[in-house]
Amino acid sequence: MDQQRNIGFIIVFLLFISCTANTRFPVSATVPAAEITAVRKKDKNQNYVVEIKAKYLAEASRLQPPKNNYCVWIVTTDGITKNIGQLSVSNIKKTELKAVTPFEFNEVFITAEDRGDVTYPSGVEISRTRFKK
Repeated sequence: MDQQRNIGFIIVFLLFISCTANTRFPVSATVPAAEITAVRKKDKNQNYVVEIKAKYLAEASRLQPPKNNYCVWIVTTDGITKNIGQLSVSNIKKTELKAVTPFEFNEVFITAEDRGDVTYPSGVEISRTRFKK
């Protein structure tokens, strides 16, 4: 009985971690002190949940040239680039973004932009990463 319960627990655990992908962004030449990670997983509605966590990310206004905010983008499996939100840097030690999207994607990147509601990246690219398939 205990062995069956343990096997059941292991199967559920493996299913859970198989739906979650983690990745680290490479060191950025623009903000080299930043440590940025991304997590992608599916929710119960089959949407993708994206969690971006950044430590030591300088305020966008301190960049050269100065910008107003950081935008987070995904590249869908169809090759379409979508803005999924902004990273607000009010506490230089840590900032987070959690967004939900119906689009399947394997690539995430961050740009510094003048406005947060842009539909196509035009600012300085901070860093880019891909999830392993």
